[in-house]
Amino acid sequence: MSASTRPSPAPVLSVGPVTLSAPDRPVDLQLRVSAPLTGDDLPVVLLSHGQGYANHLSSLNGNAPLAHHWAAHGFAVVQPTHLSSRSLTLDPDTPGAPLFWRSRAEDMSLILDRLDEIEAAVPQLAGRLDRDRVAVAGHSMGGHTASLLLGARLTDPDDGTEVDLTEPRIRAGVLLASVGRGGDALTPFVTENWPFLATTDFSKMTTPTLVVAGDRDDSAHLTVAGPDWHADPYTLSPGRKSLLTLFGGEHGLGGVSGYDVAETTDESPERVSVVQHLTWAYLRSELYPGDPAWQSAGETLAAEPEPLGRVESKEGHGSALEGARGRIDMRSRTR
Repeated sequence: MSASTRPSPAPVLSVGPVTLSAPDRPVDLQLRVSAPLTGDDLPVVLLSHGQGYANHLSSLNGNAPLAHHWAAHGFAVVQPTHLSSRSLTLDPDTPGAPLFWRSRAEDMSLILDRLDEIEAAVPQLAGRLDRDRVAVAGHSMGGHTASLLLGARLTDPDDGTEVDLTEPRIRAGVLLASVGRGGDALTPFVTENWPFLATTDFSKMTTPTLVVAGDRDDSAHLTVAGPDWHADPYTLSPGRKSLLTLFGGEHGLGGVSGYDVAETTDESPERVSVVQHLTWAYLRSELYPGDPAWQSAGETLAAEPEPLGRVESKEGHGSALEGARGRIDMRSRTR
């Protein structure tokens, strides 16, 4: 994607850990906050980490390629260390272990409840956050966390109740290599060890969302449905949604979890660049209706001689749009 079509990045302030006391958690909630050095009325993006093999990428220190890019282009990015992080080394018998699916979503609502406290802890941010423009994003297990906040539901395997953790203060979302549907799409390992995933339901996830999926992300340890499983949040949810399919993309989406990460099996700075720019453009246009960033980014991607992906969008209950905000089909030698 041509650099000439992108706004210039600004210097970034990144502070961490910022600690919020949380008596109801086994440990206090630690955050990293990244934002441009200048500018006011900054929209807020809550960024949820995944569950990779590395010790510290699944924490406030992960997903730097995304956090830095979004902050350099006008967003305040808040990254919590969820209880599922390997960096915390919690007792495996801690209630909610090992993935702490409910606590992860509750962390994000806690952050929104205490933005004043976060601003006070980072004086350079004082008075600069726009509380009316909030989005959530997450990679892999972080995508599952984000989907719950955006309206996805599940059945609590402990008591059989439907869980609704929708966060009304969140106006848009980005799901990156996220979890798909439950039921017979899952492997026996998942249903036995992580039964909360067995009932994942996107039928009430109405908040506008961009789903990013790699067409080679088969995640065979999780699903028998192949790479299309990661597109389920787009395919199976109502309302305004968009899907960015990355040609040749695997679960790391080129390396979004960190810079030069050994666990990335599809390392590609070019692919990461596409994810950075398209996700930023989507959030910009969703949080500022009428902003042309998303349409422009999609058109630029489609016009590339050898595009790295395909964008498609829908409105309402699954009706695909045509045109600039609709389906943009592209060919690539990587497919």
